[in-house]
Amino acid sequence: MTDSTEYPPEPWYLGGSLNVSVFLVPATSLPAGFDLPNGRRALRLGSRVVVGIASVRYLPGGVLDYDELLVAVPSFGRGGLRVTIPQIWVDSPTSMRGGRELWGIPKHLAVFRQGDRGGVTSMTMSVDGAAVAGLRARRGLPLLPGMRQLALPILQNLDGRVTLSHNRVVGRLAGLRAAWHFPENGPLGYLSGRRPVLNIAVHHAAIIFGMNVTRS
Repeated sequence: MTDSTEYPPEPWYLGGSLNVSVFLVPATSLPAGFDLPNGRRALRLGSRVVVGIASVRYLPGGVLDYDELLVAVPSFGRGGLRVTIPQIWVDSPTSMRGGRELWGIPKHLAVFRQGDRGGVTSMTMSVDGAAVAGLRARRGLPLLPGMRQLALPILQNLDGRVTLSHNRVVGRLAGLRAAWHFPENGPLGYLSGRRPVLNIAVHHAAIIFGMNVTRS
């Protein structure tokens, strides 16, 4: 984990792995702070909103290395598909400051514990000593051959400033068995007891964050 708060200039070149799960959450169950930028419509299936959550490890070799947990909401509107991140935690003050100041991503600090035993990875995250999320995951068989490229256009509205950053993830896609735990009284309590409808692992990944950024 990098300790300095002097963050690198954009774009950030990062490497690591992502464990991603997708949930369907009733719109009435979402907490305050899930408002999308003006003109955006959250992707839904009926009355349920598509909500993604990702546990990410950025490894040494990129411009920063740190752990991250983020919630993502895809939406439609002018310009097509965009993704907004309403909740996100990292264990790097550098990443927190850079994410907020460069791209309007509302990063907060948290403590992560990671483990890997017998092919099963585990992650727990706490904030101010209180548990927020836990994950046990096992990567499965490849979903597609070779390396795959995913576009990730992030649209954020933080402190009245709207920022659109075009980003890219290149990695190997695999199946994933994931068991999440979210305390009901925590900031992710709206996911407690829900089962994901989709789990994907992205490994040996290269992430380019902060390309072609527009701010207004």
